[in-house]
Amino acid sequence: MQALVLVGGQGTRLRPLTYDVPKPMLPVVGRPMIARVIEWLGLHGVHRVVFCLGYRSDAFVEAFADGHWAGVELEYAVEDEPLDTAGAIRFGAMQGGLTDERFLVVNGDILTDLDLSGLLAFHLRHGGEATIALTPVEDPSAYGVVPTDDDGRVIAFIEKPPRGEAPTNLINAGTYVLEPSVIDRIEPGRRVSIEREVFPALVKDRQLYAMASDVYWLDTGTPERYLQAQLDVLGGSRPLVLFPDHLMAESGARLAPGARMDGELSGYCFMGPDAYVAPGAQVADCVLGEGVRVESGARVVGSVILDGAIIEEGAVVERSLVGPGVKVGAGARVHSLSVLGSGASVMPGAVLDSARLPV
Repeated sequence: MQALVLVGGQGTRLRPLTYDVPKPMLPVVGRPMIARVIEWLGLHGVHRVVFCLGYRSDAFVEAFADGHWAGVELEYAVEDEPLDTAGAIRFGAMQGGLTDERFLVVNGDILTDLDLSGLLAFHLRHGGEATIALTPVEDPSAYGVVPTDDDGRVIAFIEKPPRGEAPTNLINAGTYVLEPSVIDRIEPGRRVSIEREVFPALVKDRQLYAMASDVYWLDTGTPERYLQAQLDVLGGSRPLVLFPDHLMAESGARLAPGARMDGELSGYCFMGPDAYVAPGAQVADCVLGEGVRVESGARVVGSVILDGAIIEEGAVVERSLVGPGVKVGAGARVHSLSVLGSGASVMPGAVLDSARLPV
């Protein structure tokens, strides 16, 4: 089986972290998010992935320089200009040679434990041109809502209905099985939305099916959900997710080679290579990237601290995202889903509440 992975977006809701790094290349517990997507695909027999790239395409090519990950062959299709969801699928399929057989389409910023083999079997049983995965959410108003009949045939595709007016809480989960004929439905050379144009046309022709599942699913597009992705792995909600090479400390921390935990730990923690927590520091439920230093008296709780960042003496970071090379000065407080981009500096004693730095 082959798959097309859509990774062309700019990740605006995660700025400033995504000023320098495309969203799917942000790490989730020691590995790029997109690497975890590839691993999931490989577990279900996908042997070749075509990335449909746009923003910062060089980052993907550099990260997977040998063209393979987890036994999966990787190729690249780079858009000259954004073509929207269906336009990107057509472009990627044409460039990547995916037009002769059915293929999977997945979004590179969605993490899930969906049974792809089961989705494919469902698709083959029903015989439609396309099958989409569905997942239940508490508030479907921000998503594409997908009511079906008893046989799984989609009867409508309602993109972002007003709050309280959705006919179901089952939404488009961003994973599709497509027959090659779907490509012929996408007009070339212009922006085309699969949600607003192609799927409704398939519904009209009774060719769109959907399979619902309540397995783990997370759209990582906001700071809150990107942070949740880390905590879900640390807390064991996703037992199939692979950790990088590590040593397991009795305290509950997973330490990469060279990492050292001399402080106090509660909950869970992942520490990348050469990360260091000094005596007198406190950490809980957090991810510390390569070379991170948490100095004496500092406290880091429920946060992600990326490579090379320094949390100085007495500083507090709570439920926030700290980018590569950031320095949080002594006695400073960073909390309430603050997001600090690469190389930012927080002055000693400063208080950041839901802040974005730099803006």
